Parts: sequence; C-alpha cells; structure tokens
Amino acid sequence: MTAKRKIFLFTLSGSLLLGISLYLTDTYTSFFTHSADYATEADSSVVVPVEEPIIKYGIPLTGMEIREERVKRNERFIDLLAGTYMAEKVKRQISLLPKSVFDFKKIIASKKYTVISKTDSVKTAVALVYETSPVEYVVFRLQDSLTTETHLREIKTEEKSVSGEIFSSLYETIDQLKISPELTNKFVDVFGWQVDFQHLQKGDRFKLIYEENSVDGQPYGIGKILGIYFQHFGHSYYAIPFDQGGGVDYFDERGNSLRKALLKYPIEFMRISSRYSLNRFHPVMGVFRPHLGTDFAAPAGTPIRSVGDGIVQEAQYTVNNGNYVKIRHNGTYSTGYLHMSKIASGMVAGASVRQGQIIGYVGSTGLATGPHLCYRFWKNGVQVDAMHVELPPSKPIENSYWKKYDDVMVFTMLKLEAIPFTVSDEAFTSR
Repeated sequence: MTAKRKIFLFTLSGSLLLGISLYLTDTYTSFFTHSADYATEADSSVVVPVEEPIIKYGIPLTGMEIREERVKRNERFIDLLAGTYMAEKVKRQISLLPKSVFDFKKIIASKKYTVISKTDSVKTAVALVYETSPVEYVVFRLQDSLTTETHLREIKTEEKSVSGEIFSSLYETIDQLKISPELTNKFVDVFGWQVDFQHLQKGDRFKLIYEENSVDGQPYGIGKILGIYFQHFGHSYYAIPFDQGGGVDYFDERGNSLRKALLKYPIEFMRISSRYSLNRFHPVMGVFRPHLGTDFAAPAGTPIRSVGDGIVQEAQYTVNNGNYVKIRHNGTYSTGYLHMSKIASGMVAGASVRQGQIIGYVGSTGLATGPHLCYRFWKNGVQVDAMHVELPPSKPIENSYWKKYDDVMVFTMLKLEAIPFTVSDEAFTSR
C-alpha cells in the first residue's frame, strides 16, 4: 500500500470516528460521559420560593386585618376596639387591670395605636398595640385570656455636625436655618452666661458636634453636645465636654467651667419682648412704672422650666401676677414665673424642684395683654436684672484631671477645626 493511500485511509477512519462521537454526543451520550450525567426536561424541577410570614409586634399578621389610627379626644381604651369582638372574660380582665400594669389615663389624644383582628364575620380581636411613645409600646393580647407586654424599641445614636453663620437675631434665624429647637436650646444653655444671645451680630459663626437619636429611622431627639466653637464679636468661645466624676460639664480652653448654678433662660430660647426697667410704660395700666422682670414673648402653652434646683415658695393666682410660681434656690437667689396659663401638677408650696423641671405653661393671666412669661429674679431679697446678674461659676478642671482633659480638649478642637464653614447664602450645612 502506498504512503498516499495509507494517509487517505487514516484520515477517512478519523473522520468517521469524529462523526460517530458527535452523533452520540447529540443524543445525550459520548465516549466520555454517561446518559445519567445530563438531566432531561422530564427530570428538571422548579424551585418555588416560600413566603415568610409577616410578623410585627411579635404577632403573625398573615391573614389578619390591621387597623392603624390615632386616639381621638375623649376616647377610652375600650373605644379603640370598636367594631371587633372580644370574649366577656377578656373584657372583665381589662376592667380589672391594675394601674401597676397599665394606667388607662395614659390613653391620650394623638397617640398611635394598632388593632389586629381576624377576618372572620365578627372580626375577633387578636391584639391591640398602644404606642406610649416613639420608643415604648404596650401589646395587649386579647385572645382566650388577657396578657400585656411592654416593649422598648432600639434607640440608635449617630454623631453629627453642623455649622452656620448668623445673619440676624438667633430667634429669627432658627427657622431660616432649620436647626432643631432642641439642639438650639442645648447650645444656648451651654453658653447662656458667656454670650448675650439677644444681641448677636451679623457674621457671628458657630460649629457644633452633637449626637442625634433615632428610632426606626425617624429622629428622636438630641443626645449629648460633643463640642462647640462659637465666634462672637470676633472672640472665639469653645465648649469642651468633660466628666470630673460628677457628670458631664462644659469647659473652655483654659479649663474654666461654662456652667453656673442657674440656667439663664426659663423657657426655650425666645424673643425678649420687654426688659428689666425702672421706668417702663405699662400697656395695661397706662402709666410709667418700674418693670422689675424680663418678658419673653412665646406662644400660649409653651413649657416653663425652673432655672435651678430649689423649693417652691408660692404657687397660686393673684390679680396682677395671674398664675405664678416663686422658687427659692438657696440663701441668695430666688426666681419668679408670672402670667402662666396653667401651673404644672405638683407645684405647691414646699415642693422640691430640679433644674429644668417643667413648672407651668405660658399664658396671659393677670395683668397681661398677650401670652408671655414675665421672669423675675431676686438676689438677697432684692429684685435684679436676671439677664445681667453675676453668678459664681462651677468649679474648674481639677489639677488631677488636667492631663485627661487636655487630651479630650485637643481631640475635640481638631474635630471642630475640620468642620468647614458654609459659603452659601444660607451659610448652613448639616451632615
């Protein structure tokens, strides 16, 4: 056999083998595999995802009817369950529930509640969830027998910073800059005795580091102030938080305390409508007479707080003062709060109060033309100007704490320095 013929036969046999192999592969087998290695359409399966049951407040909600509403004025607990069915046994247990478990006086207008019921013909009540606050809620399980559970949602705390520039009075710029009133009040309380916030000038600037709390992604108040830089009339002020063992206080860069024994402002920071004066025209009496207090214009119902710890001396109504409270803080200082719409519960002569405690609400009782607070201040029995009284400061940083304080101060001042001032028209930024 010639060489050319051998090559032709070899090539032909190779082609036949390749063709057979491709054929067998196309019919789900080959020389290198078994038919079982390939799944047929008859063997394939479909994976169906299983829906997980919806659970909220620890209750499976699948197939249930959920009604979310807010308490209306004068509604009682039993009114919230209108349109649902409950066994008589459960109703009796609700009526006998002791205050130590749940005080039904807590059912107040505007609070959120959720009624969970079956979808049967009578809408059998399964549970009622009452939100006492954004953090706390109470679950009343209403099937077979009454049980109650109190739960607390997780509060998340996030560090934030804000910077801004004052273009008018602080009172007018709060709304413009959309700064939280709570954050503003904490800021004012820290510097209340160092800076006259009623006389800020255009161009005053600030930087502030603080904690913001949230519940389920919604803001829930301001936590700690972690540092402040304030530039006022070209002078730089710092507030550094530090605990010397008696709780967090605020100090300047020299270690002096910024806190005094009393808060400067008895209500959330508001516009002063009338200052202390020895000869002021009285709008009701129509004559010039001394005005030995400071008037804060504020909406009716604004909470009034005690500026310091003390004992209530008087809490009553008189023709001139309207509803008022007078508090003795120590042997030197006393304060008075006039024209309240309502005196807070528990405010009676002899009662103890704490700094910041709500003692009443702004009104226009007595000789008043509109809602405001007349705030009065006594030093050694003599009325003085509350906005300019000199109070002794709290103790400065002790020598034994100086090294720790210096470390905290440097760290805080570097963080404040890293916050840029805004250059936009609003001169405001928050991140």
